[in-house]
Amino acid sequence: MKVKVCGLTDPNNIIEVAELKPDYVGFIFYPGSPRYMDKDPGSIPETDAQRVGIFVNECIETIIKTARNFRLSIIQLHGDEDPEMCSDLQELGYKVAKAIKIDDKTIPDEVETYASVVDFFVFDTKGKIVGGTGQKFNWKKLDELAEFGPFLLSGGIGPDDAEIIRKLNYPNLVGVDINSRFEDEPGMKNIELLKRFFDELNLVPV
Repeated sequence: MKVKVCGLTDPNNIIEVAELKPDYVGFIFYPGSPRYMDKDPGSIPETDAQRVGIFVNECIETIIKTARNFRLSIIQLHGDEDPEMCSDLQELGYKVAKAIKIDDKTIPDEVETYASVVDFFVFDTKGKIVGGTGQKFNWKKLDELAEFGPFLLSGGIGPDDAEIIRKLNYPNLVGVDINSRFEDEPGMKNIELLKRFFDELNLVPV
């Protein structure tokens, strides 16, 4: 079970999070987010985690420039980007994750359209505003959507959800994407909450 800790902004907090050995650390490059990464790239500490950059309806030139400056390994597209952009980024050598915003009306075709041009999906909760909602979608929808490729489960996951996540039986569920429910304030993760969650997922580093 992989873990992505998303919405990091503070260099010291990034170091503390990295000590827990998450697989991915996520930086949001959408100016409308309270977790917008506006730091100088040189201030971001090196860690063993892969860097994920989250973009919302950004032009590909800006995405590429940001990816180079921040040494991103994975580009996560969280807006209305089409499959062609995903494919173009893959051809440039980037791993691509596509966020699919899910509610009870989401149909499999919305996922299948991207299946051949992404490395994995991020299944998040659909809301009225851009970005995450901090709320869960109906996880029973995974019965319809999980077959199209590897995915991270996102949307409102909190410290008390580790046990139920461990019991989910979807072969393509490769990990979780956690953010606001582990924060003291936007962009600042609570390390004790993260430790507890990692422990309950049996992911505490030795």
